Amino acid sequence: MRLLRPLLLLACLLLALPVLGVLGAWFALDAEALAVLRHQWSTVLPGYAAQSLLLALGVGLGVMLLGSATAAAVTLFEFPGRRVFEWALLLPLAMPAYVLAYAWTDALQFSSPLHTALREALGARRALWPDVRSLPFAVALFVLCLYPYVYLLTRAALGERAVRMMEAARLLGAPMRRRVLEVALPMARPAVAAGTALALMETLADYGVGAYFGLTTFSTGIYKAWLVMNDRIAAAQLASILLLVVAALLLAERAAQRRMRYVGSKTAAQGSDARPYRLQGGAAAAAVLLCALPVLLGFLLPVAWLAHGVWQEAMHGEFGLPWQRFWQWSRASFQLAAVAAAAATALALLLAFILRRGARGLFGRLLAAAARVLSLGYAVPGAVVAVGILLPVAWVQQRWPEAGVAALFTGTLLGLVYAYLVRFSAVALQSVEAGYARVPLAVDETARMLGGGAGRVFWRLHLPLLKRSAGAAALLVFVDVMKELPATLVLRPFGSDTLAVVAYNLARDERLAEAALPSLAIVAVGLLPVILLSRTLRSDD
Repeated sequence: MRLLRPLLLLACLLLALPVLGVLGAWFALDAEALAVLRHQWSTVLPGYAAQSLLLALGVGLGVMLLGSATAAAVTLFEFPGRRVFEWALLLPLAMPAYVLAYAWTDALQFSSPLHTALREALGARRALWPDVRSLPFAVALFVLCLYPYVYLLTRAALGERAVRMMEAARLLGAPMRRRVLEVALPMARPAVAAGTALALMETLADYGVGAYFGLTTFSTGIYKAWLVMNDRIAAAQLASILLLVVAALLLAERAAQRRMRYVGSKTAAQGSDARPYRLQGGAAAAAVLLCALPVLLGFLLPVAWLAHGVWQEAMHGEFGLPWQRFWQWSRASFQLAAVAAAAATALALLLAFILRRGARGLFGRLLAAAARVLSLGYAVPGAVVAVGILLPVAWVQQRWPEAGVAALFTGTLLGLVYAYLVRFSAVALQSVEAGYARVPLAVDETARMLGGGAGRVFWRLHLPLLKRSAGAAALLVFVDVMKELPATLVLRPFGSDTLAVVAYNLARDERLAEAALPSLAIVAVGLLPVILLSRTLRSDD
């Protein structure tokens, strides 16, 4: 165990290197870099900033309204289907935004069977609605995919306390509108803010929707600067700006989470017979419609359309479904996801165990600080991670070409797994630390008093208690890797395509029917953590 601390510190520093590499690009500004920066300020940067800002504002407002409204509906009111909607509203979490974009574009574009049938029925020759590849439609897609972040946190914040407070307000004569707007929802403001910040981080990190819709956001600009223009300086500058924006959102989310804990500790009450207010007539119908629409538009209808595309390609496609290649793509995706999930979970278990024993000595304090830096990884967009990996590799390769560092990390499975660990180790660490929070420190003290060494305590005592948490950590990392697109697109080995990359490439080539099969497979895998989460929520109820 003595060697474990320096080894874990080295691992954390290696995983923090991409972020440090991106930020370090500003310390190497020379005349060429300054010229590039001035050129970006006068050409592309205002467009990137404006479109990213409009996208973030639209998504932030949309997820705030939809997530808080659905959470308030299922928490504060009783109406037909409420118990079903409690878990069904989580289903869009399984749908990556780029998959939703492929499905709705295929369904609504001018040449689609649906659009063609409607034009023939109405006798119209022109399009019945604007082009779906647009900023407003992208905002709608992100809202449908990401509102569950706000829904989950707001529902947890409201819980039973809001029902009790609304009952007290009713007894004081407050009307329903005032009870909801002035009593219940203010209790959930920190939760709404935290969920909105998480949704905005996901929006700014996205590459698939922006590239497919032709949007000029920071993520698409980073990809274009690095791979199309072959300008690593411009890519690093754009990546660092995006990284700072995401870091600000992360700080806002953590501040909101702290306020949530404070509010929960101050307002909790014991015992109450208060029940959700029963809606009837038009109010009940409105609540059902409010909860049904996001589930239909964000999951059920897109999945049905993707399944229809798979069936059409199987029955009427020129070559049928490419089952052999599909299994190759699936095997590559599953192998990468399994390796990354195992490595991230093992690292999280060891790191959480050392941190639990206390930050003693220099290595302990350094390790605690490095773990906090590592926890930022999930907020870092995949495009930034890719640039952050390639920048230090290029720097080392230029100075020591005989070292062959580029051959290890560029276009290799090692480089790709490294990128996944940079992004998703924080997910595993958070899950394992949550599991450790349920194991009292008295258990460790008792084991030490009985003569158990650190290694024996970890293997014989902690691991059996952390099986569920470790399994949840591995599952979450596995699903995140399966859905990850921008870093995979940049760093993958030649000829080693994943389901996400194949779906993107097929959709980009307008082969949307063929993209349906890998897209549907990604959604099916994404359902696993949603099912786990819904079961956890039901057990808490």
